[in-house]
Amino acid sequence: MMIEIKKTTLSELATLKAISIKTFTDTFAKDNTPEDLKEYLDQAYTEEKLTSELQNEHSEFYFIYSNEQLAGYLKLNVNDAQTETVEEDALEIERIYIDSEFKRLGLGKMLYKKAIERATELNKTSIWLGVWERNFSAMKFYQKMGFTQAGQHSFYMGEDEQIDLIMKKELR
Repeated sequence: MMIEIKKTTLSELATLKAISIKTFTDTFAKDNTPEDLKEYLDQAYTEEKLTSELQNEHSEFYFIYSNEQLAGYLKLNVNDAQTETVEEDALEIERIYIDSEFKRLGLGKMLYKKAIERATELNKTSIWLGVWERNFSAMKFYQKMGFTQAGQHSFYMGEDEQIDLIMKKELR
């Protein structure tokens, strides 16, 4: 299996939009109403919003390929691009999504390692993320990687208020 992680560019906007919608839907459709899911997708993954995120110098996207097939992506934020301020010198993993066809191959762990590598290169002291309180497999993965719960915040899936657990890991 040949794995490649490449920084995503604005020229790949359509691909980013497609994989974002597919992986988010695959992950959360079964636990949400079609109306709430559609409302969220229509807001979160517009071309305008993704263009703005791709052009933000404090955000980075990476695609992961397995045998030259797009298998998932990673979104990282620092400074004012973070969805909230958890700590001064922190890096946020906003998204790690793997296409359902490529799950259980260790690709999520590879994207996580890429996030740690970027945090180290940027001299960050900690790394954090939000994970839905009902996404037990993701929580288990992050706990195994050394994250602990550091708080929580509300996340809106359409009209439905849900709770994301803030999980954090110190790097030094």
